[in-house]
Amino acid sequence: MKAIRVHTPGGIEALSYEDIPDPSPAPNEVLVRTEAAGVNYIDTYQRTGRYPVEPPFTLGMEGAGVVVEVGSEVTALEAGDRVAHGTEIGSYAELQAVAADRLVRVPEALDTRTAAAVMLQGCTAHYLTTSSFPLRAGHTALVHAGAGGAGRLIIQMAKKAGAEVITTVGTPAKAEVAAAVGADHVINYTEEDFLPKVRELTDGTGVDVVYDGVGQATFDRGLDCLKPRGYMVLFGAASGPVPPMDPQVLNQKGSLFLARPSLGHHLITSEEFAWRTSSVLGWVADGSLELKIHGEYALADAAQAHTDLEGRATTGKLLLIP
Repeated sequence: MKAIRVHTPGGIEALSYEDIPDPSPAPNEVLVRTEAAGVNYIDTYQRTGRYPVEPPFTLGMEGAGVVVEVGSEVTALEAGDRVAHGTEIGSYAELQAVAADRLVRVPEALDTRTAAAVMLQGCTAHYLTTSSFPLRAGHTALVHAGAGGAGRLIIQMAKKAGAEVITTVGTPAKAEVAAAVGADHVINYTEEDFLPKVRELTDGTGVDVVYDGVGQATFDRGLDCLKPRGYMVLFGAASGPVPPMDPQVLNQKGSLFLARPSLGHHLITSEEFAWRTSSVLGWVADGSLELKIHGEYALADAAQAHTDLEGRATTGKLLLIP
C-alpha cells in the first residue's frame, strides 16, 4: 500500500511517499481502508520532532473509511462498516489497523470525508468547552485563530453553551469567516493590538477563559486578557512553543489558572469517548455544527498540505485522499 512515512524528522522534505506492506489487524483491531485523512498541526509537530515519535513512522492522527477486516476479538464492528477516529497515528495511508475501541461509526447522514474532517478538531473543541473550562451563559471567551479548523468549531460550541465570544484573526477574509460562525467580536490582530481591544470590549474586566492554540505569539498577552482567577487553556503551538515561565507570574496577574490539555487524556474511558464523538458527529449530522473543508489533496501531495497549513493561509480543514 501507499503511505506517507517519516524516516528522519525535519521539514516537508521529511515526508516520503512510498510503498509499505499492508498491515494486519491484531485481535483487538480492525483494518480500515482510508477514504480521507485529516491534516492537523500535531502532524507537523511529529514530522519536525517537536513531538517525538520513534522513526520510521506513518503520519496522521485522524481518518475515516470502511472496515475491510476485523481482529479475532472484535465483535462490535464488521467488514463494510463506515468508521472514523481522531487519536490513532498512521492515517496517511491507504490502509490502517486501528484499535476497535478507538473507532466510532459514521452516521448515515455523513460521508466519510466529513467525518474525517471533524474528529480530531471537533473532539478537541468539545473537551475545551465542556471540560477544560466548561462554558455557560455569562462567560466570555477569547478564542485565538477563530477562522482556523479548530477555532471555528470552538466558537460554535461556545455559542451553543451561551457564552460571549471574542476572537482574533489575521485577515479581513478570516474575520468574515469567524463572524459567520457566531463570534460576537472579531479582532484583526494585523490592524490592532488584541489586548487593549479585549480590555475595551470587557469594560476593563477581562475574559473568563482564553483558548490558545497559537502559542508563542499570543500567550503572554493572552494572560493579560484574563480577569482575576481566569483560565488560560493552551492547547497548541502553531506559532512555536511557549518558553518556560515562573508560576509566580500567574499569581501576579490575578491568581490565574493555566492548563495544557491534550485530546488523548479526554478520551480515556469508553464512556467519554462515546460522549464526545457521538456529540460532535451528531451536531454535524443535524446541521447545528457547521464544518468547512478548505482543501482536499492527493495522498502524494501531503507536503503541499503541510506547507499550506503551516503558512496559515487556510480557513478550514485540510484532507488527504488516498
